[in-house]
Amino acid sequence: MKQALFLLLLAVAVLSGCASTNLAPVSSNGNFQIEDDEKRIWLRSEEEERDLNRSGLLYEDKELEAYLNDVARKLQPPAVYKAIPFKIKVIKNPYLNAFAYPNGVVYVHTGILARMENEAQFATLLAHEMTHATHRHGVKEFRHGQNKSAFLATFRTTLGGTPIVGGLVSALGELGTMASVTGYSSDLETEADIEGLKLVVKAGYDPQEAPKLFELLKQQLEEEEITEPFFFGTHPRVKERMKNYTKLLKGEYKERRGGTKNAELFQSKISRLVLDNAWLDLKGGRFKQAQRGAEKYQAKKANDARGYYLLGEVARQRAEKGDGEKAKSYYQKAIAINPAYPDSFKAMGLMQYKQGEKGPAKKNLKQYLSLAPQAADREYIEEYLKECN
Repeated sequence: MKQALFLLLLAVAVLSGCASTNLAPVSSNGNFQIEDDEKRIWLRSEEEERDLNRSGLLYEDKELEAYLNDVARKLQPPAVYKAIPFKIKVIKNPYLNAFAYPNGVVYVHTGILARMENEAQFATLLAHEMTHATHRHGVKEFRHGQNKSAFLATFRTTLGGTPIVGGLVSALGELGTMASVTGYSSDLETEADIEGLKLVVKAGYDPQEAPKLFELLKQQLEEEEITEPFFFGTHPRVKERMKNYTKLLKGEYKERRGGTKNAELFQSKISRLVLDNAWLDLKGGRFKQAQRGAEKYQAKKANDARGYYLLGEVARQRAEKGDGEKAKSYYQKAIAINPAYPDSFKAMGLMQYKQGEKGPAKKNLKQYLSLAPQAADREYIEEYLKECN
């Protein structure tokens, strides 16, 4: 079924090869008329959205999702929303990315959200993605015939190297992969930067935060030598975004100073996501990223044992020189902060057992089972307790 629909889309693209790419953007004048090939692309977008919704990859946080959608409404007038019913959703993936379907569904990775500093930076990214939809870049790209060969060559072949990447790619359809990986032509991406920043400024956000977002991403890509398959995790793409925004701030917006940042509100909304994304990094063996996320969470939530517990797990699994003692120190801090949090006792007990400290190990493992009597790994822990005896 999917293959047949995509072949139909390709046929439409070929037949409309001479159709105009000079499409008027969707605006508040109410004159938007969706065209036949565009309608088919929207239908395809809706099908891929349903597949993603069923994939188990969505990050479930209703309060966060409502907040992100509120930010989106600040960027577009109601008349535009009537033409394109934007929806902002979050995907559980630690890589740096966001992408929009032509019908206005915008997906943001936990990875890029976790690394942002304030709402103005998120608005910059969101306005860029929303512009792809309002300026009808999807149908323009199909009509122009660009990116199709590159997209078909990369689709599901170069992106399955890790479970984190492969799982998402297998859930994405053709349109989603094109939007999230290859992006649009350079001219259309630049247009998204220019028009997106207009939305950011009109909504009252501080435009000086726009390049800071991409400076942050560039710094991380360089520091950690990250190679990512997705659009915003690609070093040349990030440098191009920085170049565009810097040029705009030195020109059209050089007199523009100040504006909304909403850093404290933004950080409070993404707090749980920062911790959850750090766990995703750890599961993917990305120790630097996991530690950075855990430290960011712990700095904001100093009295939450989960931050110290995660830092302990990062050190334990990394297993470099001195990491064993670091891990135990983090576990001890977690226990001191919250003696009712069971995982810290289990982690400490297992570390002590492996280091031959069977007496303390027995005490901590028994405490773990006392705090978590229905633990799924109870039998496993009881075997360690027998060895301690």
